[in-house]
Amino acid sequence: MKVFYWSPFISEVATTFAVINSIKAIKKFSKNKKINCKVIDVFKEWSSYQEILDHNNIETIKLKTSLNIKRLPVKGFLKSRFTYILVFFFSIIKLHKIIKKEKPDYLIIHLISYIPLILLNLFNYQTKFILRISGFPKTNLIRKFFWKISNKKLDKIFCPTLNTREILINENIFSKNKLFIVNDPVIDVNKVLNKRNKNLESNYNWLKNKKFIISVGRLSKQKNFLFLINNFKKILDRNPDLYLIILGEGEDRHILEKEILKKNMENNIFLLGYQNNIYPFIKNSLFFVLTSDWEDPGFVILESMFSRKVVLSSNCISGPKEIIKDGINGFLYKKNDKDDFCKKFFLILDLINNKNVLKKITLQGIIKSKDYSKFNHFKQIKNLLN
Repeated sequence: MKVFYWSPFISEVATTFAVINSIKAIKKFSKNKKINCKVIDVFKEWSSYQEILDHNNIETIKLKTSLNIKRLPVKGFLKSRFTYILVFFFSIIKLHKIIKKEKPDYLIIHLISYIPLILLNLFNYQTKFILRISGFPKTNLIRKFFWKISNKKLDKIFCPTLNTREILINENIFSKNKLFIVNDPVIDVNKVLNKRNKNLESNYNWLKNKKFIISVGRLSKQKNFLFLINNFKKILDRNPDLYLIILGEGEDRHILEKEILKKNMENNIFLLGYQNNIYPFIKNSLFFVLTSDWEDPGFVILESMFSRKVVLSSNCISGPKEIIKDGINGFLYKKNDKDDFCKKFFLILDLINNKNVLKKITLQGIIKSKDYSKFNHFKQIKNLLN
């Protein structure tokens, strides 16, 4: 059986690791060792992951489009859309030829989905197309159009959360019997344990003696870091020895830096940029905070839970509300509610010294995070791929 993955990306996204972990899960747990999983490399975007791919014996199919992600404009709405147009013209014919030549049994579509969907509607392939909804579905007119006209020819649609499935059903985009919930393979147990055992890099040793809260994500509007920064001022009034560490890069960095300076919190809030290994930071933190407007499902929530850390998250749609049971395996606050956020924040600070309660919450968090392990992902996907 041949299973190809289409997941071209123009910036660092969690979906890339979901693709890698999905292939690793199939290769590791499948009794059918003849399953051949490959990633289609459209514009050399997967070259930065070549070492990881080689280490896990994951093959790539080079589309040879003459495009190079390092030379393409990707920052900003207009520039990224221009890149999408370029990718369309340079890749659509080549993808068609690959499908006709290789005849994969399945093509699992993650990102920039309109290109394979156009082909699906133009040609009759032996290959079964599966659309994987990556992230919370923004059902604009163009996307809804492509999805609706593709419904009859799509074999299945994989949804990351129950809420996403319900949205697609309510909007009458896909046939209900084609929609399946498949948890992302977020937790690679051995990899996480190995990374968690690493120490902070020497230039971050100053954090070891600090009491700090950790938050991780792209510095974008979706992650709502402005809300976190603005409310941290109130936290500091009662806990002046606390620090806030934010890991990630993005288009809103200058906005966040300006706000930190405006509120005179440059000595307590630090934007440390993108980190290859977030686990030593999580391990040394007091707890993890997520203030997103939406997540689907929320990879870093699960990674923090598995790392035995209490999580405080907004009750945004759709992942956090499905993952976290408030007060049982983590804490939820009403999205954009300053009073509720601070109330839950102070509650967790008080719980830090209550080892018994803390242990119960983190244990339940670990149990929940394992629903998103590679093995559980494999169990869900194996029957769907016949």
